[in-house]
Amino acid sequence: MDSPKELAEWTELQMHWQEMSSVHMRDLFAVDDQRFDRYSLEACGLLFDYSKNIINSKTLDLLTSLADRRGLATKIQQMFSGEPINFTEQRPALHIALRNRTDYPIAVNGKDVMPDVDRVLQQMRIFTEAVRSGEWLGYSGKRITDVVNIGIGGSHLGPMMVTKALKPYHHPDLGFHFVSNIDGTHLTETLKKLNPETTLFIVSSKSFTTQETLSNAHAARRWLLSGIKDGGQVARHFVAVSANSKKVAAFGINPDNMFSIWDWVGGRYSVWSAIGLPIAIAIGMDQFVEFLNGAREMDQHFRTADFSQNMPVIMAMLGVWYNNFASINNHAIMPYDQYLRLLPDYLQQTDMESNGKGKHANGDDVTISTGPIIWGSVGADAQHAYFQLFHQGRQSTTCDFIVPVRSHNELGDHHQKLLANCLAQTEALLMGRSAHQVQHEMRLAGYPGDEIKRLLPHRTFSGNRPSNTILMEQITPATLGSLIALYEHKIFVQGVIWGINSFDQWGVELGKELAGVILAEMKGQSSEASHDCSTMNLVRYCQLVRGDTKPAAMKLDKPLTGYKMTGSQHSTGPTLE
Repeated sequence: MDSPKELAEWTELQMHWQEMSSVHMRDLFAVDDQRFDRYSLEACGLLFDYSKNIINSKTLDLLTSLADRRGLATKIQQMFSGEPINFTEQRPALHIALRNRTDYPIAVNGKDVMPDVDRVLQQMRIFTEAVRSGEWLGYSGKRITDVVNIGIGGSHLGPMMVTKALKPYHHPDLGFHFVSNIDGTHLTETLKKLNPETTLFIVSSKSFTTQETLSNAHAARRWLLSGIKDGGQVARHFVAVSANSKKVAAFGINPDNMFSIWDWVGGRYSVWSAIGLPIAIAIGMDQFVEFLNGAREMDQHFRTADFSQNMPVIMAMLGVWYNNFASINNHAIMPYDQYLRLLPDYLQQTDMESNGKGKHANGDDVTISTGPIIWGSVGADAQHAYFQLFHQGRQSTTCDFIVPVRSHNELGDHHQKLLANCLAQTEALLMGRSAHQVQHEMRLAGYPGDEIKRLLPHRTFSGNRPSNTILMEQITPATLGSLIALYEHKIFVQGVIWGINSFDQWGVELGKELAGVILAEMKGQSSEASHDCSTMNLVRYCQLVRGDTKPAAMKLDKPLTGYKMTGSQHSTGPTLE
């Protein structure tokens, strides 16, 4: 698929933005008291209000025409049919199969994958029920009290975000912990308060070779064995989510306790698979199936709804509208719910790793803006951090506000205040504050005329900042499943429009390769690599300060001076070494 820039629809949208760039949303609302009804829709337990955008009916017609011209309907059908839409790796992208709780077959290379998916779900059910009921015991005969998930990327962010988001549904006697960082502090601090006799580790790595994950897994294994000295007991405390049964067995995990994952599941789309095992243990398998059902409902909506009433398509095309025609290249996610505090981090990976691409399908350079910078944090904390930039900053940001109407923890009028803050911010971004309003308010407050004149420029702001609002009755497994699937499909649609592959991630590979080279040098195992002078000197500095190896073999453009070694301080915790 080549660039969309040469299409007539693209040119028409460029011209249309020139018309709309001088339009203020205040005026759009002033002349249309039905604007909310016109530009909002409900589906899959979610209410999506997109009326606070710089759009009119012509905008949506043009965006829909662009989607049609890019063959979006065909691409959707190809994804659901198991065709290799991940065209650089010649693989399907079948996360939708993982939540297909129907009799509808989904084939890869002519084979229906649903029997394998159902088999793993049944394996998960048996295991999670054993852990939750206390039937699964540690080496000393005690029941499991804590579950530690060891993974990274999609094997970490997805299960961690969902597990924490669904805390109200947790088993009351189980604690859940997530370790990803190869920084030893992460694992050390996690294990400090845990008991080896009652801790279960889930090691999630498709290849079972991921450096960060396996380093942490081996350290956790040493921690466990420091107390029992019997490698055979590892099987009572470790299970794996992987596709590599040989390496899993070599680690000491019983292959019967390996939960399979397939190469047609990308890491950042894998929370629906056995990667979600900690979620299933936390909330129970029946609720995990509800999580899958919520996503499946959004899948069906995405697959069947007309583009004019299709929530993921509308959300995606609004992103294209701002990214490519208004030159707004960053997008903030603000969940007004403490349980959803990790959602921005999760969507940051899902979006930026998917659509941060620089080549079209035909290999040509991408010359348009693709994936925006995704950021954000939980409201209302965000209001006291960076909303000042939203309202008066010179760089524009588009925003998604996400809030449940009911809280799992109704405390006085706290949630009403939270809702009020969320909705007020969307209104403030829309309306701004005019000079006339500020003058009137300051006069009523008794400010003298010269003080009003002095402060007036600083207390006005233009508004006209676009945002979407997503409401649901409450955060439940089903509504969370729908919400995540909504964003997944939005990302896919944008990739189709831009002519890029949303399902590979070649850009992360080089850093991994170079890290292996530098690690060997840090350990004194190699000195043959050629680096730029900055990297070479930084390696040298680390060697000298740490004193781990003799750095004499390293070739430097010039010697390092100006610092001295004063000894090293090592944290305690020898059982992790």
